[in-house]
Amino acid sequence: MICCLNPDCQNPLNPNGKKICQTCSTPLVSLLRNRFRVIRVLSDEGGFGRTYLSEDTDKLNEHCVIKQLAPKFQGTWSQKKAMELFAEEAKRLQELGENPQIPTLLAYFEQDGCLYLVQQFINGQNLLKELQQRKGYSAKEVQAILLDLLPILKFIHDRGVIHRDIKPENIIRRKNDGRLNLIDFGSSKQFTNIQNKVGTSIGSHGYSPIEQIRDGKAYPASDLFGLGATCFHLLTGISPFQLWMENGYAWVGNWRQYLRIPLTTELEIVLEKLLKKDIQERYQSADEVIKDLTYKQPLALPPAGQLTRKIPPTQAPDLPIKYTLLKSVVLVSAFILLFGFSETWYQQSRRIYASLAARLNQHNHRPDGEEALGQPPKTALRNIVLSHAIKGHENSVSSVAISPNGQIIASSGDRTIKLWNLATAKQISSLNGHSQQVNIVVISPDGKTLVSGSDDNTIKIWNLATGQQIRTLIGHSDSVHALAISPDGRTLVSGSDDNTIKIWNLATGRQIRTLVGHTFWVRSVAISQDGATLASGGFDKTIKLWNMGNGNPIRTLMGNTQTVTAVAISPDGNTLASASRDRTIKLWNLATGEEILTLVGHSNTVTSVAFSPDGTILASGSRDRTIKLWNLAKGEEILKLAGRSNTITSVTFSPDGKTLVSSSEDNTIKIWQLSQ
Repeated sequence: MICCLNPDCQNPLNPNGKKICQTCSTPLVSLLRNRFRVIRVLSDEGGFGRTYLSEDTDKLNEHCVIKQLAPKFQGTWSQKKAMELFAEEAKRLQELGENPQIPTLLAYFEQDGCLYLVQQFINGQNLLKELQQRKGYSAKEVQAILLDLLPILKFIHDRGVIHRDIKPENIIRRKNDGRLNLIDFGSSKQFTNIQNKVGTSIGSHGYSPIEQIRDGKAYPASDLFGLGATCFHLLTGISPFQLWMENGYAWVGNWRQYLRIPLTTELEIVLEKLLKKDIQERYQSADEVIKDLTYKQPLALPPAGQLTRKIPPTQAPDLPIKYTLLKSVVLVSAFILLFGFSETWYQQSRRIYASLAARLNQHNHRPDGEEALGQPPKTALRNIVLSHAIKGHENSVSSVAISPNGQIIASSGDRTIKLWNLATAKQISSLNGHSQQVNIVVISPDGKTLVSGSDDNTIKIWNLATGQQIRTLIGHSDSVHALAISPDGRTLVSGSDDNTIKIWNLATGRQIRTLVGHTFWVRSVAISQDGATLASGGFDKTIKLWNMGNGNPIRTLMGNTQTVTAVAISPDGNTLASASRDRTIKLWNLATGEEILTLVGHSNTVTSVAFSPDGTILASGSRDRTIKLWNLAKGEEILKLAGRSNTITSVTFSPDGKTLVSSSEDNTIKIWQLSQ
């Protein structure tokens, strides 16, 4: 189909090959700037133009967004103002696009009397649509949203930019990793510390503060008000614009009366200060909000490389306690006495006490005889050398898999799958068939079959030797991000953003059953070595264990405070490892579901985990751009591999355990050689 670029056209889609629009008789443009193919209209800008979903033919038809400015009234003040704002938006994206949570500017040009701005397409759903589907958010979820968005606001404010239109429609949750992205900088403006002139009123009523609506002035505190109003909307389900109209074009006097659920004291205090009418009483910077949201939490994450062990509440550790830790215990006890002996505070005190005991349990001895607590272990179990860095994908590499014979690497990225010789790092072939991004690839235990999952909602099965597509499995109604093949090679398991898990006969492609239980996107699956147990993790912060034989649920593991991004099962089938956005890795007893210990060391989301073939080492990749290797017997960090310029998306060991392969959003695959 060819899309008509006349912003007034009522039916812009036309069959291929047409030169003139069948609805409005406007000449059709097959490619803007001989590069961008417009697919369909995303939104109408009220006569000033439209926003279109498009394809970038220079990037393997990757999706992008094109904003069009086509004002009707040439030479008017409104046209001049619209052109100024449009140019400013392009400039802002050019300046701010280095942030991974802000769309990147791809092009800005004029053609046929219209201005066009081309930007990165964020594949996901805005928070307003998400709210309409789920009907509400918990206090913890809103706090997580705040902590995801506040660093973006700090980033733009540090560069002298005010967004001026913070609202749920302009916040998109990206499907591939769940991170929030801030879009639509059409209202953004450069600011100085002193603004004497009255500016143009801009923003969205109900979300914008009084100084912005009445006086046209905007400061970092103005964006923070919009963030507070957004959180109010998510918590109550009530539009601030609706309340703004009902209250005589003013913000409500008591926002708490609309709450559906109780808030934590910390969150209530933060929202109260975000929503202050008087700008002087409001938060002045994102840093101030982050400080109030984080420093009061009862249990902070330990330093990098440190291990937190679970100690039963009945077990009193008999350890020599140093003064500093003894003082911490006393302070905790005083805190409990001050606030009462409720069950909640008792449980929190036990967790804190267990954490302190764990720190004591792993102290190291310095050469001078002094004890050092919380220091990264000096164990040098293995050395590791980077042998190859492969850059063959146009964009982010989402996953890698190694064939059972250790000779081939399969990687997914863009809409393609690439096969590489592991020894030489040379490309063998490129497999094309998916219409959208390929998220995951796995290889069968016999090394004959490759399976891929994609944003096009399909699973494709390939002959690994020939690269020929065998069949396409259709059943999921949303993106496929997780795949696993049973050890006997007969069964395929897939996890999807439609919140379901499907089990397939790999040989025939027949769907066996659908597992329903997760309440949000399923992003990881793993099968035990005996083929009896399936583990799945998702955005609902849970891990679920299933009986592979009949599909019945075994139990749900609830210990993560954020999204479970990856799960893996040890070769002996005894241990489950899970990674999370809460920056931790948890190890569980697969048979009992008991949490064994928590590995803490990454400074951002842990995106992937993999056991070595002998089960002694765990590799983890993270959004902090590092890979860590852990000694599982001691619970120690062995090595940290840095040097990546973006998120690590996956890690995997070769069957002989001598090679580690990782992929990243920096478009590369790295091959590491391990030695004793």
